[in-house]
Amino acid sequence: MTEYVATKNGADAAQDTLAQDFVQFVLDCGALRFGEFKTKAGRISPYFFNAGLFDDGAKLGRLAQFYAQRLLGSGIEFDMIFGPAYKGIPLGAALAVELARCGRNVPFAYNRKEAKDHGEGGTLVGAALRGRVLIVDDVMSAGTAARESIAIIEAAGACAHAVIIALDRQEKATEDGRDVAHSAVGYVRKQLGLQVCSVAKLADLMQYLEQHRANGLAADHERVLAYRQRYGVTES
Repeated sequence: MTEYVATKNGADAAQDTLAQDFVQFVLDCGALRFGEFKTKAGRISPYFFNAGLFDDGAKLGRLAQFYAQRLLGSGIEFDMIFGPAYKGIPLGAALAVELARCGRNVPFAYNRKEAKDHGEGGTLVGAALRGRVLIVDDVMSAGTAARESIAIIEAAGACAHAVIIALDRQEKATEDGRDVAHSAVGYVRKQLGLQVCSVAKLADLMQYLEQHRANGLAADHERVLAYRQRYGVTES
C-alpha cells in the first residue's frame, strides 16, 4: 500500500513503503554504506550499494522477495529471466526461485564471461533464450551491462524486454568523461527501448534519511543531499 507524506517544501510526495523497507534492510545487512566511495564515473559518492554483501541464504532470499514483489506489482510482462555475469547470476537465480514460490515459474539463463570449449560449450547456461527476456541486475551505472545483455539476447533470437534493478541512483550518466543530462536508467528506457523498474531509488533513500535524521543520520543526509543536488536527475 502507498501512503502519502508531506515534504519539507509542502508538496505531497508518495512514500513507497516497499522501498522504505528495502532501504532499512540494506542498511541492516551492510549492503548500503555511507562514507566516501569512488564511482565508475570518478565521482566521490557519499554512499555505496554493494550487492556482493548479500552473502548468505537469508539475505539473498530476502532480497529476492523485494525484487519479486516489485516486479509482480509493476505490470511488466516477461517470459524468462536473464542474469548477466557476474552479479546478475545469483540475483537472477534467486528471483527465479522466489517467483516459483509465488506461483510464477519461469525459465532462467545466464552468461559466462569466457566461452567454454568443452562439455556443452558456448557462453550461455540454463534455459534457451526465447520470448520477452527480463534482465536482472543490482544497479545501473552507465547502461553498458544492459547493452551487452541486449546483444547476447538478440543474438540468440530473443527480445530484451525489460530490466529490474535493486537501486536506481538517479544520477547523471557520463559520456566521454563528461556529465550528460540523462541517467543510465533514462538512457536504457529512451534510447534502448527497455522498460526499467527498481526496488528503490535515490529519492527513497533521501526520504529515509530525512525521516531518521534524529537517529544519527543527519550528517549522512546532508552529504547525500549535496551529492544529489550536484549530480542528480529529477526523473530516471
